[in-house]
Parts: sequence; C-alpha cells; structure tokens
Amino acid sequence: MEWSELNYTVQDGVGLITLNRPDRLNAWTPTLEVEFRSVIETSQQDDSVRCVVLTGAGRAFCAGMDMAILGSSGRKAFESDSEDDVMQRYGYLFGFDKPLIAAMNGAAAGVGLCLALYCDIRFIASGAKVALPYTRRGLVAEHGLAWLLPRLIGPLHTADLLLSGRTIEAQEASQMGMALLRPSEGFMDAVLAYAKDLASSCSIRSTRIIKKQLQQARYQTFGQATYIADREIALCRETHDFKEGVQHFIEKRKPNFTGR
Repeated sequence: MEWSELNYTVQDGVGLITLNRPDRLNAWTPTLEVEFRSVIETSQQDDSVRCVVLTGAGRAFCAGMDMAILGSSGRKAFESDSEDDVMQRYGYLFGFDKPLIAAMNGAAAGVGLCLALYCDIRFIASGAKVALPYTRRGLVAEHGLAWLLPRLIGPLHTADLLLSGRTIEAQEASQMGMALLRPSEGFMDAVLAYAKDLASSCSIRSTRIIKKQLQQARYQTFGQATYIADREIALCRETHDFKEGVQHFIEKRKPNFTGR
C-alpha cells in the first residue's frame, strides 16, 4: 500500500514510519490521521515486523496540528461515545502488541508530542524542543493526556507543562523522564540500532505480554499485578520461546524466537 504523507519501510524486523511533510514540520492533518492508523494496522498484521519506530522527515518530529486546519471553523473535535481505552482517538495504539518506539528527531508539539507519549519507549535528540501549548491556544489537555502524562512523568511535571504551555528542550524532557536523550549526531542510527537489537534478541511473545502487563498495571494493585505475573511466568515455561531463550544462552548463539 502507498501513503501520501508518510513513508513506511521494513528492515531487519523493524518497521520504520516516517511522517513526511518536512516543509510543514510534519504538522498533523486529517490525511495523516487516516494513513497513520492504516500503517499501524499494516505493521500489526506483518509477522516479519517485531517492533516499530516512528519519526519525522527533515528537522522536526511533528509540530502538532497544521495551523491551517486548527484555525478552520469546520474542524470538529473527536468525540467517542465509549469510555473504553481502545475506543478513544489514539486508544487503538494500546492494542498494538509490538514495541512502538518514538524517535523525536526534532520539534514535537501538541498532537505530535501526544503521539510520542502513546509510544512504549521515547528517544529524543539533543537540541530538540517539545511543548504542549494548549493553554496558549485557548485549548485544554487533549486525547487523555491529563490521565496519561502523570503516569509517565509525575503530577508535578505534568501540571507545569500543561498549565504553562511552555516549551522545553531535550535535556529537561529527559530529566523529567519523558524520553531517553541521545546525541543529535547519529541519532536515527542509534535508535534504529536499539530497535534492531530488540527485534533480533527479544522474544516476540515476551514483549507482547509485557506490553499488556504494563498497560494493565495502571489499573491494578500490587497484589493483582503480582498474581498475573506469577501466572504468566508459569505459562512461559512450556513455550518454545522460553526453551529457546535458555538454549541460545547456553549455546552462545543468536536466538530464534517464534512467538510460540
């Protein structure tokens, strides 16, 4: 399938999604909205894809909603008639069972930063700037950010960023625990090396279940999370991936995980 506002490639088990509107700092559009969901579904169905990296073309990750659209009186806010997680605008990303990695190569703001926050792991290039400028646009925290962000960086940092709408640089974002800082030089090579190592060295079954554990733990007590972990550990012992995990270590070779 071809996409007009993003690029998608697969290499060494890693799907690479690149938002491709560099002349507009990859600003979000209705077309990107549809294409991004489509490419996520494509990578979900492709068994050769073990993890996915999301980045932007040029000098930005995603500068937020395209201002031409944001200022249009015809733009309607998304509303869901369900409170289910996966029924929210980007809630379908919670159902994506492969590691999703954001590579914030440059500016990320508004919905652009929101997308990164929905990813499992975030890297940010030194010098990149990020912002959630809702209060400076007469808007409010969107897409569940008031729920999600405190769980990632804590309530104090969340209140600071959402109420002030200020822009911060990569170093501060890293100190908050928002993203892992990497040098701007060779940034994408470093992120892709990480992703390829994950794709080749980690059990598909393990990453899928751990993603689910991390999501469910947001609603669980310690006792509930531990009970499920113990149950899953017991189930692991009869799987091909567990046996392969032990065997490849003993034989000092690369693993051949199948997800079974």
